[in-house]
Amino acid sequence: MLYFRGCTAREKQTDIAKATERLLEIAGVDFHTLDDEKCCGSVLLRTGFTDEAAEQIKKNTEILKDEKIITSCAGCYKTLKDDYEGLDVIHISQLLDELIKEGKLKLSKSDLEVTYHDSCHLGRHSNVFDEPRNVINSVANLVEMENTHENSLCCGAGGGVKSAYPEIASQMAQSRIAQAKETGCKTLVTPCPFCKLNLENEDMEVLDLTEFLVKYGDVDEGK
Repeated sequence: MLYFRGCTAREKQTDIAKATERLLEIAGVDFHTLDDEKCCGSVLLRTGFTDEAAEQIKKNTEILKDEKIITSCAGCYKTLKDDYEGLDVIHISQLLDELIKEGKLKLSKSDLEVTYHDSCHLGRHSNVFDEPRNVINSVANLVEMENTHENSLCCGAGGGVKSAYPEIASQMAQSRIAQAKETGCKTLVTPCPFCKLNLENEDMEVLDLTEFLVKYGDVDEGK
C-alpha cells in the first residue's frame, strides 16, 4: 500500500504523518511513501485552475495508477477518488476501522469524552460518516456537536478560503470551536490535517484521528 501523506501532513502537520505511520506499522500493514510526493491538485481544482490541475493529475496518475492508496487528508481522498480515474483509494479512517474490527489494531477504551468534526470533503462530499466515529468510540465516548454529518459546519479552510480570506477562515473556525466547546469536551478530533490546522486554538485540544489514537488509545506493539 502507498501512504499518500498530502501536503499539509507532509509539510506542516508532520506529527499526523508520524502517527499514521506508527499505527500502520503496529497493525502490520505493508506500506511505503513517496520521497518526491507531489500535491494531489485539490487546491488547484477548488480555486479554478483547471488546466494546471489537469496537468498535475496526469503526472500523478502515472505514479499512482497501480497503487492501493491510503490518504491522511480528506481533500486528497476526495480528489484522488473523484477527480482522478481508476485509482484505488481509502481514507485512513476507513482503514483504521477495518484494522480495529479485524483485531489487527488493539486499543484500550476509557471514559474520556471527545467531540468530532466532520470534514466537508470526507463527510458531505464523500459520505464517510460512520468509520471515523467507530474508531473514536473504540477509544473514548463521542459527544456530538449541534451540526454533524451532512449538516456539519465547514472549518473555514477549504476552497482556498484560508489563503485568500484568512479573516473569514478564522471566523468560521471560531464558530465551529464554539460548538465544540458547548459539548463540554476538552478534545476535538478531526479526520483532516487541513481542518486541524485551521481549528487549532488555545482553548481546546484539536487532534487528527491518528494522533488521537496514539495519545489516548494506549496502542503499542505486542498488544
